[in-house]
Amino acid sequence: MELQQISLEISDYVAVVTMNNPPVNATTPRMQEELTWCFDSFSDRDDVRVAILTGHGKVFCGGTDLKAKAGPPPAPGAKWASRRAWRECTYSMMECKKPVIAALNGPALGAGIGMAASCDILIASTMAEMGLPEINVGLLGGAKRTMRLFGHSKVRRMMFTGYRVKAPELKELCVVECVVPPEELMNTAMGIAREIASKSPIAIKLAKIAVNTIEDMSVRDGYRFEQDMTDELSRYDDSKEAIRAFMEKRPPKFTGK
Repeated sequence: MELQQISLEISDYVAVVTMNNPPVNATTPRMQEELTWCFDSFSDRDDVRVAILTGHGKVFCGGTDLKAKAGPPPAPGAKWASRRAWRECTYSMMECKKPVIAALNGPALGAGIGMAASCDILIASTMAEMGLPEINVGLLGGAKRTMRLFGHSKVRRMMFTGYRVKAPELKELCVVECVVPPEELMNTAMGIAREIASKSPIAIKLAKIAVNTIEDMSVRDGYRFEQDMTDELSRYDDSKEAIRAFMEKRPPKFTGK
């Protein structure tokens, strides 16, 4: 696919996806299509073991492009297709077989929170903030996705007032792993990505399946599922290699098999 509103770079098993739709990287149907294609393709690529999602410039994602909503009424069926496309865009990140790191270079607002909440690990610069400003422009925010990151009271405050959670509070609430100066953001994200990429690809794949699946399970059912995944992993050569390397006190050599 020809990429127009995002860029993609792949090196050393790490894919960096950068949203680039000035001035605030607002989501458009085209961007959603490109993002969905990217993350779906990563699941089938051997040269990608982990992905980083970030934004170009000073904003991660300023939300949905409101210009389209201010235009003429959509054609019959168009709004349903648009909503479905957005849902599938976020699910392409959640369901990607490879871990996805959100490198929040600036504000993640509205749809930006939806994307951040669909990632596995969140890193923030000191310029980052999260908010649901929809209440101020005649819309409603995506509270369900936001609930993956924030607690009961905070989500409602954000939803009802448009309150923006700044970077220090994001760290205090454990929404993000760390807050770093803007110039250190990508190096920090790359450091975590390279650590993940050094692990067994099959182990990471099964680990992501496990954490996604058990999220809505009871403790008993979730732990049983994890035990089944451990049993599944033990059948692969990478699992046996990890045990041998540990016993022989050497770095493992994973093949993804």
